[in-house]
Amino acid sequence: MPLNPAQVKGLKPEPGKKVTRVHDGSGLYLYITDKGSKRWRFKYLFKGKNQMLSVGTYPAVSLAEARAKTLEMVTLLKSGINPSDNRKAQKASITEASANSFEVVAREWQAVQKHDVTEKSKYRITYGLEKYVFPFIGKLAVSEIKSSQIVEIGRRMEASGLTETVHRVIGYCSNIFLYAISSERAESDPTAAAKKQLKPLPNEAKHMAAITCPTEVGKLLNAIDGYTGSFVVRSALMLGPLVFVRPGELRKARWSDIDFDRSEWRYTASKTRQPHIVPLSRQAVGILKDLHQATGRGEFVFPSPTSASREMSDNAVLAAFRRMGIAKEEHCGHGWRATARTLLDEELKYPLPVIEMQLAHGVKDVHGRAYNRTTFIKDRHEMMQAWADYLDRLRAAAASPTHEKKRREAGRECNK
Repeated sequence: MPLNPAQVKGLKPEPGKKVTRVHDGSGLYLYITDKGSKRWRFKYLFKGKNQMLSVGTYPAVSLAEARAKTLEMVTLLKSGINPSDNRKAQKASITEASANSFEVVAREWQAVQKHDVTEKSKYRITYGLEKYVFPFIGKLAVSEIKSSQIVEIGRRMEASGLTETVHRVIGYCSNIFLYAISSERAESDPTAAAKKQLKPLPNEAKHMAAITCPTEVGKLLNAIDGYTGSFVVRSALMLGPLVFVRPGELRKARWSDIDFDRSEWRYTASKTRQPHIVPLSRQAVGILKDLHQATGRGEFVFPSPTSASREMSDNAVLAAFRRMGIAKEEHCGHGWRATARTLLDEELKYPLPVIEMQLAHGVKDVHGRAYNRTTFIKDRHEMMQAWADYLDRLRAAAASPTHEKKRREAGRECNK
């Protein structure tokens, strides 16, 4: 006869037996040890073999709960599924989900990129994730997290007045999802859609002004050739588009870092703090050799006019652009980076990883490891020479009167 709750509570072990077994029905049994503990068991037949599964202990699992679990297993049997195999699969799924949880992947990502960040940044990343992210999505499988959950995290932070912090923390999350994608544990980055729902930064930085139309680039190069100011500043203006490094890196260039034999400039990138190599084209080497006669005895390639022991002012190139009539909304020293990235991709068709490496951006392989400074070095030497030659062609085309009509048409096309 089926048991009732009162019976289950009052059942005692039979005298002299180590285990007393009481049947409830449908294969559900209550096992009572000689010490009084009670355990639910489901006994069943599958492919001619007797098998048994634990259903839980009493009173943690009540009679009603034990019957509900038994009914689930009976349903599986009717579908030809072994409840034991099903339970193992569920446990494996839970284990896999735990191994690929957002927090586990995030910690792994942090370990991979720990050499690329400062101690201050490590602390900031860890604090941001542990305080604002892990408590809410840390245990979820990284592949199952939705944009709405990222938005919820962002809204919660915004409600606390953390407008700038939320953008930084969501940025960390984006890097983690990209890492998960590269290691085939996720297929998309849910932060991409979520970012559009966040409040904009109050003083969000504008993109550096840059000319990316080939025709206009040619005109600008001709304007630089005609610059009549300081020889050192003119050299910096001419070298800038050929190397497209950050302005601070250009004006702080040291002669000790220039290798004329290898046609390379080697230094530590200011943003990533990683060693970087700039292959020097024939045109770049020519500019530097001419400049070496004037400043080669000092430390800096572009020294200050008031003191050879200091680098050129950060306003020198900017002021030269203004003197040539180039407005700050049109182009700046930093703009050559955007110019090069755009035209190397769209016009010269070089692979983006090669371009990104030359821009000293953080490029990583599919395992999340940062490439070292010599990666693609042969391709980068070829690309930098092709780039210098391309700039020469743009300069020549812009200076040729026979190309005036074509230049006007191209200019109109660029302005569309």
